[in-house]
Amino acid sequence: MSDSAGDAGRRMDRMYRHQRHIYDLTRKFYLLGRDGLLDALPRAPGTNICELGCGTGRNLVRLARRAPETQLYGIDISREMLAQAGKSLDRNGLASRVHLATSSIGDLDPTALFGIAAFDVVYLSYVLSMIPAWQEAVAGALRILRPGGMLAIVDFADQSAASALRRRPLLAWLALFDVRPRAEIEAGLAAIAAAQDPRAIHQSVAGGYAYRLIFRRAA
Repeated sequence: MSDSAGDAGRRMDRMYRHQRHIYDLTRKFYLLGRDGLLDALPRAPGTNICELGCGTGRNLVRLARRAPETQLYGIDISREMLAQAGKSLDRNGLASRVHLATSSIGDLDPTALFGIAAFDVVYLSYVLSMIPAWQEAVAGALRILRPGGMLAIVDFADQSAASALRRRPLLAWLALFDVRPRAEIEAGLAAIAAAQDPRAIHQSVAGGYAYRLIFRRAA
């Protein structure tokens, strides 16, 4: 892992060392659209799916139950969050089905970590709004995706459509965790998706609260 990625990992560890125990309980109220994204992913037997920034493993547990014949992988830069994910998978009897590894998106080497060349599906759930260099993260996601593979993203919209009563407290709360929704991310993603796939799906979630973007890497 690069020095900058190592610094980011240590920062995330400090942030989530104690929070990880209540993360899923608190986030379920405002990380909207995650389950809809998971439901849209391919589930054919043997499909290998990787979550970038898997956190506590909440999404991987749900996906493993709904798509029992897929091969699932999760990476996160925080060892604390991965420890929590491992416990959750053990508790649900899924440890043998889901493979976890510590890595930044930019440093991820699927062959070294998991013994596969590329993934059929890669998804990010409320991750890009935490990454200042989000373009590099998207480039990293496309790099580890096979040609024709699917990239799926759900994240916060910039909240410009929200009332001040909702927008101000939400953005203040998110900033405590280095989450910064930006219009440039959604617009930039839409442009990247259109360049890769003319049939890309770009949807608003909860009246502009979040967005969902699904497209395939150009073959």
